[in-house]
Formats: sequence, C-alpha cells, structure tokens
Amino acid sequence: MSFQESVTSNNASYVSTFDKGDLPLPPSKHLAVVTCMDARIEPAGQLGINLGEAHIIRNAGGSAKEALRSLVISQRLLGTREIALFHHSDCGMLTFTTEQLKTIVKDASPGDAVVAEAVDKLQFLEFPHLEDSVKDDVKFLQENPLLLPETKISGWVYDVRTGKVNRVA
Repeated sequence: MSFQESVTSNNASYVSTFDKGDLPLPPSKHLAVVTCMDARIEPAGQLGINLGEAHIIRNAGGSAKEALRSLVISQRLLGTREIALFHHSDCGMLTFTTEQLKTIVKDASPGDAVVAEAVDKLQFLEFPHLEDSVKDDVKFLQENPLLLPETKISGWVYDVRTGKVNRVA
C-alpha cells in the first residue's frame, strides 16, 4: 500500500487520541531547531522536545542559509530566542558537489533548456567536512543582521549510528 493510500486511516488513528488542539502558536521553549531532512533523524524524540515546544526546520543538510527565512519568521513573529543547529554523520550532503548534481539533472533531461536554466540557478549547499559545516553555519547565523543579536546559537553533530549528539559550536 502506498503512503497516499494509507493517509486517511493513519490519520484517523492519530485523531482518536489527539488532545493537543489548544496549544498556543508560539513555541513554549522559544527554541528553533534546524536539522537535516534525513529520514533517520527524528528531532523531537532525539532531543526530548514535545509538541508545541519548538520549531523544527528541516532541509537537505540542515542548512542555516536555507533555513534563514523560517528563522526570521520564528524569531520576529513567534518569539524564539534560541537556535540549535544539527548536522549529522553519514550525511548525503558530503557525497557530491553542486556541479555533479547539476550534471545529473541535465543528463536526465537532455536538450531541455528549461531544466538546464532552472538547475543552473540552484546552489545545493553541499559541504565536504561535517564539523566545519556546523561551525560555518553557526557563524553565518551569529553574523546575520536579520536575527536578533541576543539569540543563543549552538551547533551540534548527531550520530545516526549511536543516537548521540556532540556540541561542536
């Protein structure tokens, strides 16, 4: 059965015990977590975060640059004052370059100028070194004028094999 075919029954099961409909819009811990979209990462459970306590912002690699729009909204409209950035071991962002991925996309649609033009506009924000990527992203956030100056920012690496986190920035 595909996911689409199971959505309604899975949701009905969830709804049968759902009792969190009165949670306020702003996250109660005033926390935003930026992490990767990797399917092996489940930030709420791994970090002890309950529904309504934090914003969880996910994208490929847990990129701070890609998360900036969400972080500005989170801070300026919804009161978050702390950002925890998590990258992880065995991340796919360590395995390619932007040019390699652009070539893959173009090769899948040979001669399609629209595809070529669209992919050429993208930067995939890959990184060659895990801990350096965390430090670079933390620095990007610390120096960004759109974030509030009093923001507490930390950078972490999550190990997908052991479940442990290690602070690196």
